[in-house]
Amino acid sequence: MDHRAAPQREGPSVFESIVQNLFNALQWGSFYSLIALGYTLVYGVLTLINFAHGDIFMVGAYIAFFVATFFLATLTSAPGWVVLTITLPLTMILTALVGVTLERIAYRPLRRKGANRLYVVITALMCGLILENGNLALLGASRKSFPEMIEKVVYTFGMVSLTNLKIAVIISAVLVFVLLQFIVTKTRIGMAMRAISYDKFAVPLMGIPIDAIIVFTFVLGSSMAGLAGLLYSLSYPILDPYMGALIGWKAFIAAVVGGIGDIRGAFLGGFLLGFVEILVVAFFPSTFRDLIAFSILLLILVYKPTGLFGVAKTTKI
Repeated sequence: MDHRAAPQREGPSVFESIVQNLFNALQWGSFYSLIALGYTLVYGVLTLINFAHGDIFMVGAYIAFFVATFFLATLTSAPGWVVLTITLPLTMILTALVGVTLERIAYRPLRRKGANRLYVVITALMCGLILENGNLALLGASRKSFPEMIEKVVYTFGMVSLTNLKIAVIISAVLVFVLLQFIVTKTRIGMAMRAISYDKFAVPLMGIPIDAIIVFTFVLGSSMAGLAGLLYSLSYPILDPYMGALIGWKAFIAAVVGGIGDIRGAFLGGFLLGFVEILVVAFFPSTFRDLIAFSILLLILVYKPTGLFGVAKTTKI
């Protein structure tokens, strides 16, 4: 009788590696998509690129940190999922208030004065810097460790591992996209948003309160940034004041590649960027990730300047 032990597997098979990278790409694509949807909503209504949106994501993560820390200390006997249930809507509401405040203080005066679009872009960049450095001044440069509210459960299939947080992130992104698509295409307020994007000068003549619609747009976009900040913090629980800068720029690029102003484009553009990044890391050193990923996205824009779902606009003379 042969008593030799069966050979041990040294690593995952090619198929298992592909599946693992697929789930990783879906998770990162979900983060990019949630932020990119905020970019595309504001641009679709105002043709304004809100470059402070990545920093609103950062503010959302810090709001989630303080809300979660407060309720974990207050409701000591409550399970973590109860605290998460309270933290989620509060984070989205408070982050939405930050976005609305930016619109009211920074963007609305420029819009009413008919300021050049360049000034609006510069204002958006300055708002982002104010949020970053204001955070740095108030809270210091030390990083914050996000509290654990729910126990991380790892599901293993062969050499493929999947956590409950990763599943929650992916499902959340899909549900948000479906909800936004419904609001924009099937509701009266969504019809008003599309009308403003088509002709913002004719809309007030029809009795549509343009300022209220714009505020609603910022509420939607900023609350999604808050949701993304909470989900990101649960998955990668280290916060710093500049955490929103790079991921914000990446989400903006994803929105442009998908076709900025189009919800489907922002959603799929985020996942495309996630897949490209994970694909690059799978075959090249991680230091090449951003270089190769952005080069591929640049090639897409060279051959399709309006993005995957964008439509070229023509001006009648």
